[in-house]
Amino acid sequence: MTPVVYIVSAVLVFVFSGLLAMAGLGAAFLFVPFFYYLGVPLAEATPTALLLNVVSLLFATVNYWRGKLINFRVGLPVLIVAVILSPFGARLTPHVDKRLLLGLLAAFLVFAGFMMLFYRAKKRARALSRAVEVSAGAGVGSVAGFLGGLLGVGGGNFILPVLNWLGLDPKAAAGTTALVVVFSSLSGFLGHATLGGLDPFFIGIMAVMAAAGSIVGSQLMKTKLSSAQLKKVIGVLLWLIAAKMIFDLVK
Repeated sequence: MTPVVYIVSAVLVFVFSGLLAMAGLGAAFLFVPFFYYLGVPLAEATPTALLLNVVSLLFATVNYWRGKLINFRVGLPVLIVAVILSPFGARLTPHVDKRLLLGLLAAFLVFAGFMMLFYRAKKRARALSRAVEVSAGAGVGSVAGFLGGLLGVGGGNFILPVLNWLGLDPKAAAGTTALVVVFSSLSGFLGHATLGGLDPFFIGIMAVMAAAGSIVGSQLMKTKLSSAQLKKVIGVLLWLIAAKMIFDLVK
């Protein structure tokens, strides 16, 4: 990779890690297409994005834990299944046709953009049974873990609405999702790392920039740009990236 790729990637990681930290989100679903269009191979862009998810969300998870906003009772079934299946998705990545991977990633970006623009959390009037909690948690954990490892997206956009549907308070749902995504992303990254072929220098620089961006972003929560406004901007950006990927696939 050229020095320009390193510099542009580092700037993008710093900026978007900071912005998404302000919104309480991981940025892996942005980094994979960004890296890809900068010339980073998908086999390297995917695990790098997963590791950056771990770095950026780790700070948020600690804050959620200190604020007692992590529901371990609901989150553990999601976490366990996601951690188990994430490496399977990761190890499948090199064996899946690149056009199919890009198509799946574009579809995920359309879904994630829709969630950013239109999803609003609603608390359930009645609590669900433990059996429903475990089965729903395991189900979404399997989807989020496998696709997160395969595409390098973390899977938080799948997990958060399900946790809201299960009756968690929006803040507790966000905290619990952050915890799950940290461990599922780490599991997916390790699955990719066992395959080799990663550039430790590139990954190291991007990890430092993600940590720095997250720290700065968390300190700038008093910015004029609200979380709701941020999500709208990110949602539109996701749709633009998805449109570009779809155009490249069909031309």
